[in-house]
Amino acid sequence: MTNMTVAIVALTAEGEVLARRLVGVLGNAEVHGLDRRTASPDVPFTDTMAHLRSLFQAGRPIIGICAAGILVRAVASELNDKRDEPPVLAVAQDGSAVVPVLGGHHGGNCLARQIAEALGISAAITTAGDIGIGFALDDPPAGWAVASTTPAKAIAAAMLAGEPVQLIADAGVPIPDGLVVPTTEDAFAPIIRLTEKTVVADENTLVLHPQTLAVGIGCERGAALDEVRALLDTTLASQGLSKNCIACLVSIDLKSDEGAILALADELSVPVRFFDAVTLEAEAPRLQNPSDVVFAEVGCHGVAEGAALAAVGSAGALIIPKQKSVRATCAVGRSSVPIDPVQIGTARGRLSIVGIGPGQASWRTPEVTSWLTGASDVVGYGLYLDLLGPLIDGKNRHMSELSEEEARVRRSIELAAECRDVALVSSGDAGIYAMAALAFEVLDRDNNPAFNRVDIRVSPGISAVQAAAARIGAPLGHDFALISLSDLLTPWEAIEKRIHAVAEGDFTVAFYNPVSKRRRTQLAAAKEILMGHRPAETPVILARNLGRETENVEIIALADLEVDMVDMLTLVLIGSSTTKRFVAGQREWAYTPRGYAKKMA
Repeated sequence: MTNMTVAIVALTAEGEVLARRLVGVLGNAEVHGLDRRTASPDVPFTDTMAHLRSLFQAGRPIIGICAAGILVRAVASELNDKRDEPPVLAVAQDGSAVVPVLGGHHGGNCLARQIAEALGISAAITTAGDIGIGFALDDPPAGWAVASTTPAKAIAAAMLAGEPVQLIADAGVPIPDGLVVPTTEDAFAPIIRLTEKTVVADENTLVLHPQTLAVGIGCERGAALDEVRALLDTTLASQGLSKNCIACLVSIDLKSDEGAILALADELSVPVRFFDAVTLEAEAPRLQNPSDVVFAEVGCHGVAEGAALAAVGSAGALIIPKQKSVRATCAVGRSSVPIDPVQIGTARGRLSIVGIGPGQASWRTPEVTSWLTGASDVVGYGLYLDLLGPLIDGKNRHMSELSEEEARVRRSIELAAECRDVALVSSGDAGIYAMAALAFEVLDRDNNPAFNRVDIRVSPGISAVQAAAARIGAPLGHDFALISLSDLLTPWEAIEKRIHAVAEGDFTVAFYNPVSKRRRTQLAAAKEILMGHRPAETPVILARNLGRETENVEIIALADLEVDMVDMLTLVLIGSSTTKRFVAGQREWAYTPRGYAKKMA
């Protein structure tokens, strides 16, 4: 299953209660609720079938608190390849049943078992592999990998028919949890081979690899991926070990931004975990190749060997000591049981800079929702965090006042530098008059090595100007400009110069931060400048509290614009000389023509 946020779809108030309970069970999930039937979903919707279909098309795992038939009818037209379909589960509204409808081998069966355990029921698993073998070949138990599913289909069929198999395990290799097959010593029977070695599977042999290896990597700054990859390949080949047995790559925390290590982990589809120098130095008595040079440079006597040993713990052992290339080192540690990477070291710290839109949950992008769901900490202005509601329940919340932007940004970077997964929250789009620019300014200005090791990512959001335009038609249909009228950070002289430029250029213009209790003259001055270049009847859109219960959007003429009509929660959007205002369907609309009339003439 992917790491995408699970959409738990509720169609009733009772279903919403159960959905909220399942969010607590699953963690990376959000409640989608039918509008007017549910009270406070994370994502409201009005058309059930269309919403389910769009989730499925996006590859989102779906748990419907509804009849299985609803789910089937909604996505039936989208069923093409079972290898690509996301999990789709039906859960009875009273919590009495859970059925994986689709994607059982892509995480659906695992989700069903997890839900069933929480609800105290049995999951209605119907896929043959799970019943006959204990797991599906393309969805093995946690900590295990199947060498190849293609040649194993014949042996799988034999096991499903109840035929006994030979179970051959290399010394020290554990038995997978959930493996339930009759065994025999008949030399002609199909074989299940449990091994860390590279073995070619055939139609008579199912090869299962335990993920018991931790690969320690050390390298010079900027080492090439090709070199590190080649070193790993050579190291494993020296003992005939399979890459499928790698549970994680591990290194010192100073390497948490090392491109070659991160790229190699992506290629292997395994996590990277990091240890500080103190933890690695504690492994010094067990190192086979301690180095005073390494100690002088990073504070421990060995990175590759130390990290591999720290990962497998005191019960594990170093099975391949440090191997070297020109700019990298590699060592392999072995655990007696499959390794859970989450339980060792730390992940790379991450800062997700997100815009949650103007306020309406349905305007929040799925990517932003996914990043927020995965975060351990959320940082933002209190009102913006409140708008997220249950989506951030249970997370560490770090709130500050609206005017404390730099403190907010700095706190988010500091938390991420402590290896936390942090979301810095803005309204609208984080890159438009919001936190993204300030975050990069702080990173650039400080040039702090600990800050620079953080994984930074930015997700777009729906800005207030987009929301205002959509509510009233298409006033941004041609060239437009955005200007903030706040002079707290920008001198009024510079702002005034920009207003003159957009007025002379005949741009549609949106004014952010138009007024405040202290600042009452700038909007009036902007109006006078614009009046000198466009008609008095030019449409002006006043959009207040967009996406919230008290939303109000209206159109007035430029000549009628007064400062007292506007507050800090209002976006002012003023059309160009060509922007038009008209009535259709008993509603008033505004749009700025692009020029298609000339093509149609």
